Amino acid sequence: MRPLIGISACCRTINDFPFHAVNDKYVTAVKIAVGGVPLLVPPLGADDIDLLIASLDGILLTGSPSNVEPHHYGGHRSRDGTLHDPARDATTLPLIRAAIAAGVPLFAICRGHQELNVALGGTLHQLVHEVPERMDHRRGQRTRDEAYQPRHALTLAPGGWLARLLGSESIVVNSLHAQGVDRVAPGLVVEATAEDGTIECLRAPAARRFAVGVQWHAEWKPLESPVSSALFKAFGEACRERMAERAGHAPRPAPARAAE
Repeated sequence: MRPLIGISACCRTINDFPFHAVNDKYVTAVKIAVGGVPLLVPPLGADDIDLLIASLDGILLTGSPSNVEPHHYGGHRSRDGTLHDPARDATTLPLIRAAIAAGVPLFAICRGHQELNVALGGTLHQLVHEVPERMDHRRGQRTRDEAYQPRHALTLAPGGWLARLLGSESIVVNSLHAQGVDRVAPGLVVEATAEDGTIECLRAPAARRFAVGVQWHAEWKPLESPVSSALFKAFGEACRERMAERAGHAPRPAPARAAE
C-alpha cells in the first residue's frame, strides 16, 4: 500500500486550449521521495473538496508562475501583466483549510507556501525585491540548473520543528520567487527566515499532522538534498499515518512502561 497524494494543478493555456498542468518535478518527488501515488487535483473550485479530503492521504501544493490574486488578502491591485490563476485560488485556498481541519498532511511549496498563509488569514508582498532592504529572490537570467542551485542561507527558529528535524541552526536553499509572505497568518509559526528577513518556512502547529510551507523549491532533485529528503520523509510518514487511519487500523500508542 502506498499513500495517495493529491498534487495541485494550475490552469494553463497551451495552443489556445485550457490545460490542467503540473510540472513533472512535483509528480516525480511524490513518487521517489515519498513513495506515494500522485493524483493531480484539477483547479475546478470547491465543489468536490469534501470528497478529495475523504480520499487523500496527503496534499502537495505546487509552485507556479502565477500569483495569488490580491483580493484574497486585501492587497492592492496587481500590476498589469501579472499572471493569475483564479481557478487555482478557488480550489487550493478552501482545500488548505479543509485539509488542516481534517488532519490531512499538507506540504506547500513556493506558491503553495504563499497560499497556506493567505488561506489562514495572512498577507503577501507582491514584489519582494521592491521591499526596502530585501534581496531579489527571482530567477532572473539564470539557466534552469543554475536557478535551482543553493543561493542564500536561512536561519532556523531556535528549538523549532524544522531545526529539530534537520539538526541544524541554518541551511542554504534555492530562490526563484517574486511574491513572499508579509503578515503571518494567525495559527502559523515561522520556522525559517532568509538573511533579508523574508519568511521561508511556515508551520501550523495546531494541525493534527504535517502542515508545512516552504518558499524554496524542495521538490527539485529531492533525494540529492539532505534538507529536501528530510522534509519529504516527514511528509511521507504523516501520509502513511493518515492512510492507516483511513483504512481503519491506525497504529495505537505503545503502552507505558512500568516503573522500575
